[in-house]
Amino acid sequence: MNFEPGARFGPYEIVAAIGAGGMGQVYRARDTRLDRSVAVKLLSPDIAGDLDSRGRFEREARVVAGLDHPHICGIFDVGESGGTHFIVMPLLEGQTLAARLEKGYLPLDQVVRIASEIADALDAAHRSGVVHRDLKPANIMLTRSGAKLLDFGLAKLKGPAGPISMSAMAQLATDAPDTARGVILGTVQYMSPEQLEGKDPDSRSDIWALGAVIYEMTTGTRPFNGDSPASVIGAILKDEPSQLAERQPPAPPMLDRIVSRCLMKDRNERWQSAADLRQALAWVTLNSGSQKAPVAPSRGKARHYLPHAAALGAVIGALAMLPGWWAHRREGPPALLQLTIPPPPGMTFSSPPASVVTPQIATSPDGRQVAFIAQAPRGRPGLWMRQLDAADAQLLRGTEDPTYPFWSPDSRSIGFFARGKLNVIDVAGGPARTLSDSPLDSRGGAWAQDGTIVFSPMGFTGLFRIPATGGTAVTATEFEPSREENSHRFPSFLPDGRHFLFVTRSTQQRNWGVSLASLDSPAGQPLIGNTEWAAQYVAPGYLLFLRGPTLMAQPFDLDRLATTGEPVAIANDVGMTSTGYATFSASQTGVLAYARPIGIQGELRWFDRSGTPAGSVGTAGEYLDFEISPDERSVAATRLDPQISTGDVWLFDLARNVPTRFTVDSKNDASAIWSPDSSTVVFRTNRRGMTDLFQKRASGTEPEKALVEANANLISSDWSADGKWIVFTRTASTTGFDIYVWPTDGSSKPQLAVHTTQNAMHGRLSPNGRWMAYASDESGELQVWVEPFPATGEKRQVSPDGGSEPRWRRDGHELFYLAANEQLMSVAIPGGNAFNFGVPQRLFDARVPLTGNPYRSNYAVTADGKRFLVNTRIDAVPAPINVVINWPALLKQ
Repeated sequence: MNFEPGARFGPYEIVAAIGAGGMGQVYRARDTRLDRSVAVKLLSPDIAGDLDSRGRFEREARVVAGLDHPHICGIFDVGESGGTHFIVMPLLEGQTLAARLEKGYLPLDQVVRIASEIADALDAAHRSGVVHRDLKPANIMLTRSGAKLLDFGLAKLKGPAGPISMSAMAQLATDAPDTARGVILGTVQYMSPEQLEGKDPDSRSDIWALGAVIYEMTTGTRPFNGDSPASVIGAILKDEPSQLAERQPPAPPMLDRIVSRCLMKDRNERWQSAADLRQALAWVTLNSGSQKAPVAPSRGKARHYLPHAAALGAVIGALAMLPGWWAHRREGPPALLQLTIPPPPGMTFSSPPASVVTPQIATSPDGRQVAFIAQAPRGRPGLWMRQLDAADAQLLRGTEDPTYPFWSPDSRSIGFFARGKLNVIDVAGGPARTLSDSPLDSRGGAWAQDGTIVFSPMGFTGLFRIPATGGTAVTATEFEPSREENSHRFPSFLPDGRHFLFVTRSTQQRNWGVSLASLDSPAGQPLIGNTEWAAQYVAPGYLLFLRGPTLMAQPFDLDRLATTGEPVAIANDVGMTSTGYATFSASQTGVLAYARPIGIQGELRWFDRSGTPAGSVGTAGEYLDFEISPDERSVAATRLDPQISTGDVWLFDLARNVPTRFTVDSKNDASAIWSPDSSTVVFRTNRRGMTDLFQKRASGTEPEKALVEANANLISSDWSADGKWIVFTRTASTTGFDIYVWPTDGSSKPQLAVHTTQNAMHGRLSPNGRWMAYASDESGELQVWVEPFPATGEKRQVSPDGGSEPRWRRDGHELFYLAANEQLMSVAIPGGNAFNFGVPQRLFDARVPLTGNPYRSNYAVTADGKRFLVNTRIDAVPAPINVVINWPALLKQ
């Protein structure tokens, strides 16, 4: 059945047909909620009743929804409307690799780039336990932002695929069309020997298929051909393909050896992981013109040291080129060069306080150094500096708890924010110097040639300026009332040292964007719309900024101070936070550094008090927070949308484990709390620029409405058992966070409940309403405290060795919290008197993704204190910082 333009499937309106296959049709559509173009894949009604076909369709949705990678086409939504099942995906502009190959083989640099991107995608899928099983040119889309792996409809589930029968052999495709209904699992030219023999495929089967695709990209022909499916199968099982150079003489020997290893008959002799294959391809990139590549393994026994040698050679080769490049960079642009910076051994990259976590990086103006923030699992974050021609990064001493680093124009000093202060430090050595107060809620800074620093002291102010030598901070920008602006943040100077860019927030989302101002005037002028993240000017005349997770480069005229031409995508899956921070930084010498979001995946799992697992809620993903309803029938959980790096609240029916999307705004909705009767949910949202509290009926029968609005950021944390108070964390004007309460009867404005010299967060009222438990770092690290409510000036520290996220048992006789080492702890409260508590006792290792973040929560507890729902961390390899030398070459790709 074909659908005409205007047809609706839920919120998706059909615009035009894109293509069709055995499973159904794919249409260009418009998401009417978010006003964006998407691709909608519809399962044909005539086969929707077929359980196998529908199972494959649903399996594709489940598999891809669990994968988040820049070179995998993700999924926005899945649903059913009027009996038609559909999957909603990003709309990719480009052509399939199969269509491109109709024109002949590809240039070597394109072959290596596409192969490396798909190998990286396979590595991510394999690490998530997914085997594609149908990798072929028709399932690879070439876009301006890189190659995308499509169609996981045949992705492997547990259990063998079964042998190929002779009756099914006649249905095998000998070309490369979409796999049709009834066709054996895969397209024969790209199927590994073990698949053809009916053995259980694994990740190395995908590596075989990628080897066949690389062969075809390089030569324009497939490695195994025949006049019938049977003859192709025979060739795959017994023949060896011709060497690449025999069919395409320019092909380098190293690439031939890499592809030969992909196509080994015995899977134990192939590359054992897609990561190994990707590293070997990097060796080809650096040595494509050389005949001195190391000898590859023969077709007999595999050599396992080659991937490591290839990776080491890539790094050494890249570093060896850097001094020469710096010495001659004015004589002409070098070739495009890419390398990565991992976190220091035993460390992880550290995020600023935010719902969505991402590394913090800053490239020095001369392009020789990259600063970043990293921390040990139980340590405090520190500021690190890596010389690009050095092997190791160096910790800058005296920089504990830093955020948002930025460089001086001479690349000799770094500014940063830490513990309520704006600081600078010389990279050559010496202590950090404090310039000004700037609370935890600061939003970045920039350093001009004349020594002026422009910075954002709070998320709800304009920008301020101060001399780098110290002094009094004065106003640098003022809000424009006609645009209802309420926040200026993340400044960045233009080359003249007078004009600067900054992010503008407003109560009206249409006025969010990047503005331009000058040190000579506090008035800003809108420059880039439809973005909410920081921008930077870089030579030879471009503005770099984000459209969603895609890094764009747009020509910029410095004389007219205006953009020209159209923006071009140069990198994808760039980290960003809901605060407006973007994880990219470029020098004026052609060096670009960027990183993916930290992306901490977890699963909501039930445990008893001994730590024994007892089921789960929903599927794996990145959960920011969650709360069990008082009647224990539902869970309100905030799940991150990886495509736009914002959260939405979902309600899970615990009896059926069925999720329902509760909020649908494109901005960040999170921190849901329940009314005592489980009828209403309050959550935070930044739809008006700052983060306010909204209220909505759990049934969805009434529209949501603003509940508490303030010129600050609010984080809801509790609703008192008697229903009288809503507890929330609020950014303070002189310190970081304070805890406030708001009377639900509207009898007064929000009232300050807990104030410390540093930060107070995660406030929870005891069931009898007499005690407030919270976490504070006023002693130097986060600890759990209890004080009377209302406050009397007395307070007691509950946790002896670090803690956060306190929660009460419903009878008030027990308090739980997360220790700094991720242990879930229990503290007895005899008689309900919180000043008479027992010694904390360990319950079990919670293994949560991220502790001590005021914007996140990691566990919830049932009323009787016997069951715990924990966001259990799913271990993943941390993404490195990507460094691109001569990034303008990306504009030509």
